[in-house]
Amino acid sequence: MEQMDLDLTNRDPENLNSHVKATFHEVLGEPEGAHSIDCVWTNSYKCFECGKNCCYKFMTALCGIFIALYWGCEFAMITFEQVWCASPAIRVCAIYTGLFQKVCGNCCNCCMAPICETCGLFFSRITVYNK
Repeated sequence: MEQMDLDLTNRDPENLNSHVKATFHEVLGEPEGAHSIDCVWTNSYKCFECGKNCCYKFMTALCGIFIALYWGCEFAMITFEQVWCASPAIRVCAIYTGLFQKVCGNCCNCCMAPICETCGLFFSRITVYNK
C-alpha cells in the first residue's frame, strides 16, 4: 500500500472546505458609529477564537478518527460496488443493447426498406407545375 506524505500545514490542498472558513472578522463586525468598548471587542475576539479552536479540537479528538474510519469504509464500499457490480452491469447492458440494435436494424432493412423504396419510386413520378 502506498503511503502519501501528509502536509501538516496545508490540510485542504484541494480547497474542499473553503466555504466553511469562519474567522472572527467574517462573522462579527461593528459598523461605524456602533463600536463597543475596545477591551470588549478585543476579548470577544479572543473568546471567539479560543472557543472555536477548543471546541473543534475537542470534537475532532473525540470523533475524528471514527468518522475518518467510517468515510474510509464508505468509499471502499462505493469503489467495490463500482468495480464489481456497476461496471460489469453496464458492460452487460451495452452488449445486449448492441445486439438489440442489430436485430432492429435488420428488421428495418427487411420490412421497412422495401416499403420506403416503393413509396419513393411512387412519389418520384409526381410532377408539379406552377401557373
